[in-house]
Amino acid sequence: MESDLARIGISLPSNLLDKFDQIINARGYSSRSEGIRDAIRTYITYYQWMADVHGEREGVVTMVYDHDQRGLLVTLTDIQHEFNKIIKASLHSHVTHNRCLEVILVRGDGADLKAFAERLMSQKGVESVKLTTIQVEE
Repeated sequence: MESDLARIGISLPSNLLDKFDQIINARGYSSRSEGIRDAIRTYITYYQWMADVHGEREGVVTMVYDHDQRGLLVTLTDIQHEFNKIIKASLHSHVTHNRCLEVILVRGDGADLKAFAERLMSQKGVESVKLTTIQVEE
């Protein structure tokens, strides 16, 4: 129940907090706390949606990452090799000097697609990963 409030403390890089403050101001939130609550609700909703990915699926994984992060490229390549049976194609774009966008087309069991996306998103230097799928109808 949201009326039972708990206080937490978090540490954030100043550039992340600055971007967050800009967003909550632009969206008209009354406080950081309200913005954080909304962000957490969105995260929970996305997690629940991801948990429902099952059966034969086809989709896309979009990923943004810092290619200067030590060891990240090797790790991402290793993960993609581990999941090579579900990867159909990929596209890589250099957005800036150190920031890359990768789009990976996938097809397979929903649990495998989810596991792949979660492995990618847990890597240090990966800014964002989004999995979007549709059910394959035979």
